Amino acid sequence: MANPEQNPLVPEMGTITKIIDETPDVKTFHVTTPRGKPFTPKPGQLAMLSLVPVGEAMFSITWQGDDYLEFSIKRVGVMTDALHEVDVGAAVGVRGPYGNNFPVEIMKGKDIFFIGGGIGLAPLRSLINHCVVNRDEFGKLEVLYGSRSPADLVFKYDLFDNWPKVKDMEVYVTVDRGDDDWKGMVGFVPAYLEELKPSPEGKVAVVCGPPIMIKFVLQSLEKLGFTDEQVITTLEMRMKCGIGKCGRCNIGSKFICLDGPVFSLAELKKLPPEW
Repeated sequence: MANPEQNPLVPEMGTITKIIDETPDVKTFHVTTPRGKPFTPKPGQLAMLSLVPVGEAMFSITWQGDDYLEFSIKRVGVMTDALHEVDVGAAVGVRGPYGNNFPVEIMKGKDIFFIGGGIGLAPLRSLINHCVVNRDEFGKLEVLYGSRSPADLVFKYDLFDNWPKVKDMEVYVTVDRGDDDWKGMVGFVPAYLEELKPSPEGKVAVVCGPPIMIKFVLQSLEKLGFTDEQVITTLEMRMKCGIGKCGRCNIGSKFICLDGPVFSLAELKKLPPEW
């Protein structure tokens, strides 16, 4: 068994114990090791998964159980293609946790407005579920989520069943284009956000999604009166080593794998405009 304290680049071998088909190109994987969870991550942290002989890649930790870590992975390249082809019981390497985490402590007692697009809901889900489990520590919870089509909605069981049942929690879902069976909202996330008009008073906005969505969501939040300190996002960058040695994920003087992936908008505006 690998000891990360001795070599943080050596993965611990685990097993995929469950696979959930979320959409045609997104699957959720439960990963466990002989000792259960290889580590206990904080909301927003990441881990490196590896497949022999394909390689490895960094993924957000979507959630965790008593003895497993959960990863929701979109099929976009060689490594993710390979993961989408494996079955329950497959061996997978895991190392981590990497990165910082959402600033849970400063969020306590505040209302939280989560804004996600596409697979960007995956990293937000770790924080959303943390707030649900520790419900009394936070104010009102609201989730605004959008995808390209109804078929591309991830975590439907949370969006339409689990989260709407939670005390003082609202869920808003929209799609870019509907189909014959879709009865919900049709439209882009920034426009829906401005229609909802959330008050910035006592609230934190947490955003993750495609870069173009984030760009226009940030503009909408500014129109609504949110300050840079009230807006938090988590960046999806190309990370290779996870420990700040390779330089693949740096923005200016910051390394996403060490200093991020979670930043306030105020912090991001101090960096070169590469995010």
